[in-house]
Order: sequence, then C-alpha cells, then structure tokens
Amino acid sequence: MTGVLASSSGIFSQAVLTSLIAGGIVAGLPLMFTALGETISERAGVLNLGLEGMMLFGAYLGFIGAYYGHSAWLGFALGAVGGMIGSTLMVSLCVWLGLDQIVVGIAITLAGEGITSVLQGAEFGNTYPRLGPASTVAIPVLDRIPVLGASVFTQPLLAYLGIAFAGVMVWVFRSTNIGLNLRAAGEKPEALDAAGISVIATRTWAGMATGALAGIGGAYLSIVGAGVFTPFMTQGQGYMAIVIAMLCRGRPGWVVVGSILFGISLSITTALQIAGINISNDLVQMLPFIAIIVSLIAFGRRSYLPPALCIPYVRGAR
Repeated sequence: MTGVLASSSGIFSQAVLTSLIAGGIVAGLPLMFTALGETISERAGVLNLGLEGMMLFGAYLGFIGAYYGHSAWLGFALGAVGGMIGSTLMVSLCVWLGLDQIVVGIAITLAGEGITSVLQGAEFGNTYPRLGPASTVAIPVLDRIPVLGASVFTQPLLAYLGIAFAGVMVWVFRSTNIGLNLRAAGEKPEALDAAGISVIATRTWAGMATGALAGIGGAYLSIVGAGVFTPFMTQGQGYMAIVIAMLCRGRPGWVVVGSILFGISLSITTALQIAGINISNDLVQMLPFIAIIVSLIAFGRRSYLPPALCIPYVRGAR
C-alpha cells in the first residue's frame, strides 16, 4: 500500500508534470504542423493519406540539411522541400489525373518509408549520427512560471512561428477569399468553377502547402524532437495528424490543442520513468493509438468532412 501511494505521489510531482508537458510539446509540434497542412488539404477536398511518407521525406532531408549545413533553418527548409516532393506526386496523380486519393496516399507513404530507409543506410550505414540540441528562445517573465514556464515558454523559434501560423490560418479561413475558395473547392467545387476560379489550381496549391507543412513537421521531429534520423521514425504520426484534422472540424486553433494532447500521450514514457514506474514499453507505445480510438468513438460523429472530399473534380461532370 505504501509503495502504491509513493508511486501515486511520484506521478503528480513537479518533475514528472514538467517532463510530461515539455515532452508533449516537443512530440506535439510535428503533429501540429502536419495536421495544419491536412486541414488545408481537406478543406479543399483532398484527403492526403500520404502524410506519413511526406513526414519521412521531410525528416530525412531536414536531418541531412541540419547535419551537413550546420543549420537547423536549412534543415527545416529542406524538410519542406522533401514534403513537397511527396505532395507533387499526390497532386499530379490525384488532382490532375483524378486517381484514387486513398490508393495514391498509401503508395506515397510506402515509398517514403522505403526510400528514406535505403538513403539512410546508403549514407550512414549502421551508424546514426546525432545533432546537438536545438537553440531555443525564452519568453521573458512567462518562462519563470512554476511547472509550465520552462517547458512551455522556452521553445525553438519555429514553434512560436508555427502557433502564429495557426492564428493566421484562422484569419485566412474566416476573412479572406482564399479561405472561401478553399471551402468551396471542398464543398461545392462546381460553384467555384462557375465563379471563374480553377478548382484544380486551388486544390493544387492546397496540396503543395500540405506537403510543405508535413515536411516541416518531419524535419522538426528529426532535428528538434529526436536529434537523429532513423527509418520509420514517424511511427504513425501522419495518420494521427489526419485524425486530429478531422476531429477538429477544420479549426486551426483546436488543431494546436489536439496536437499537444496527442503529443502528451506520445511522451508519457519519459514521465513514467521519472516517476519510477516500470511499465512495458509495448504497452506504453499503444497509448497514442488507444487515445485515437477513444477520440474517434467519442467525437467521430462530430468530425468535419467536406462533401467533395476524395472526389476528383471534372468540369461538367455530375
């Protein structure tokens, strides 16, 4: 009984809570970038199941850029390029040629897993070089708040820019023609076409933006989160991002919150180790997917899916 009480008190200690929140933010930011990208693409009517592969392309090229270029920003830029390579395939095959989005997305994911694994082996063999810790920026005063301060308000600059970008997305979706066009492309593409705006072009730019953001998410994972690239390191995070985008009903603010919550489920292993609780790693690794299943059961009926999602647009077709 005493041991159970000790373990319980350890779980709620400041060190454990700080570790859980800090780890949740680090793990949640790749999800946030990727889910924000998926929100754009889904709003335009494109379901991007290739996010996992795009994240891996971004993670590998981002790591290469940061490792050889000695610059995290070069890594993030190359990560965006890597994600856009995958999205170019998605756009070409699905938006322009009208092929099945689900089949193409799965193919891009499998290609990303295989290609990046082969490239990593060819470049580094059986070694896995590591990067140094990423530089961070602390927000004055706020970084001194107990428990939350150091973990929440001391982050790489890209983390703040990503959250600011989510705020910009809210404004774009609500108050600009770009947001209106995206929504029309996913809900009433024939109306958008009748207004003289190309549905194909709108979906193309949305798909490319999704790839860039997924690539940045992958690069953030390898540069900041892990400091190393390993094959298959995303471990299903691309699919988690799709679930987050759907459950958040196209609302970027909720995407940020949902990503951090899922990130906490990904980081719980470290917190349990600090608390001195020994749980099978296999069981802990199941937690994010259990969280997804529970979320889908609880909120799946409230998810937002545009009527034209996954439906190729052909002018004049009904």
